[in-house]
Parts: sequence; C-alpha cells; structure tokens
Amino acid sequence: MAINFDNALGVHQYSLGVRAQRAEVISSNIANANTPHYKAQDVDFASAMKAASSHQNGLSMSQTTEKHFDLTSLTQQHVQYRVPTQPDTGDGNTVDTQKEQSAFMQNALEYQMSLGFLESKFSGMRKALRGD
Repeated sequence: MAINFDNALGVHQYSLGVRAQRAEVISSNIANANTPHYKAQDVDFASAMKAASSHQNGLSMSQTTEKHFDLTSLTQQHVQYRVPTQPDTGDGNTVDTQKEQSAFMQNALEYQMSLGFLESKFSGMRKALRGD
C-alpha cells in the first residue's frame, strides 16, 4: 500500500513554505525601516495556504525550461501592502519596527511549531514502518 503524503502530513507541509516566505517579507520590512518611501508588506496567510495546498500538492518543482509553470509566483501574488498604523514621519516609509519585530517573532514560533508537527508525523510513520 502506497503512502499518501498529503494525507499523512496534513497542512503542515504547506504552512512551512508560506511561513518561510512570510519571514522573508517581514525581514525585508525590517531591513528597509529607514528607506524613504518603502511600503511595508505582509503575506495573506489564508489565501497563500489555500493556493499552496491546491496547486503545489506538497512538492516544489524547479523550472528547467520556460514552458514549466513558475510555482514561486503562486505565493508572491499573496504579498500585500500593510495599512500603516502610525502617522507618516515625512519620508513616506510605512514600516513600524516594533510591529515588524513582533510579527517576525510570532511567525518564527509558528514555523517552529509546524516543524515540530511534521517531525512527529514523520516519527509516527517511522514507527509504523518499523513495527514498533
């Protein structure tokens, strides 16, 4: 009997990719906190998860020819600008450093949590295969 990894691993395989992309977006916001006219961005997690789980089927593919679909653009389309929560300081930058650091830490914790869930799923499959 074949193992269906989509059923065995659940949504955690998809959430890792979306959380990794969100970490990149948030770290870019933090890095550009002093860049004039930089607009803070974030990932719409719900729509990115929906797209990742319906389009990628748990696999990431490399594009070896221009005829292949570009799967990285599936999650890029879910990056949106944040609504500023602080008044404009005059340089047009919308990054709130404290909010970005908090969001980055929350995302990092959720990423670690998904890794833990995946590890326990793989551990369970290992036990089943060994007959423990």
